[in-house]
Amino acid sequence: MAVIYTLKQPLQFINSTGFDTTPNTDIFGNEVTTVTFAIGQDVGSGSNVQFNQLTATPPILIDNGIFKLDDGSISGSYTHTGNFSITNNFTYQDDLTISGKLTAEKIEAELTQSTVIFKSGSTKFGNSSDDSHKVSGSLLISGSFSLNSYEVTSISNDTNLTDSSATDLLTENALNNFSLAATDETVYLRKSFTKVGTFVSNTTASFSALTASAPSALTSTSELDFMFFNNGMLMEYDALEIEQSASVLFLKINSNSLGYELKSTDEIIGFGKFNS
Repeated sequence: MAVIYTLKQPLQFINSTGFDTTPNTDIFGNEVTTVTFAIGQDVGSGSNVQFNQLTATPPILIDNGIFKLDDGSISGSYTHTGNFSITNNFTYQDDLTISGKLTAEKIEAELTQSTVIFKSGSTKFGNSSDDSHKVSGSLLISGSFSLNSYEVTSISNDTNLTDSSATDLLTENALNNFSLAATDETVYLRKSFTKVGTFVSNTTASFSALTASAPSALTSTSELDFMFFNNGMLMEYDALEIEQSASVLFLKINSNSLGYELKSTDEIIGFGKFNS
């Protein structure tokens, strides 16, 4: 006859998070009872295991240590096919390859504010005026650009300069074919002739020439519009005075200021705004 031992106090297996027992009843041992323990899902090496939340002390080694999650860093090889979210700063020390589309609110590269690509489509390259940027190939600009704080909206090939735009740059062709009509001012400004003077006295020389008349928009012709040379030496303006009399221009000097008098053997040359 078999001896049966009955427990005075029941044997109890208590369920907990992730741990289930079947049956979940008191066991006194007065009959054969099979108890099954389960953890909710298969955790075999080939199983698809899911956790609602995972808490661990770093580092976490995955795939025999090939992929490592440590405090503030990720190292090793990693392939992800779904969404991947990072809520704080992310620093990667090696090459990063993205085979799909990269979407970001703002991208900063190399140094803070050195290269910035904004969500709006705007970009910022460089952070100081001595930065250089090289572009190989063609550059297409559909809007305006600023050059040393001056806005440029287009490049004009208009040979007539019709628009008189303050924001267009000219091509060589437009400037080369633009006709510069002569005006009284430009004709006067281009006049420059040389004359040989004749000795009149110790303080006066004469030139058989007319001075050019300045247009009303310009300052009247004076000795400042000429250079006078005595034997190759430039004569000081402060000691000179010119006087037009009919078709003769008289050069008068202040010998005290100049420091010498004119001689009949002197070669006196005048260069400047003669009429012809």
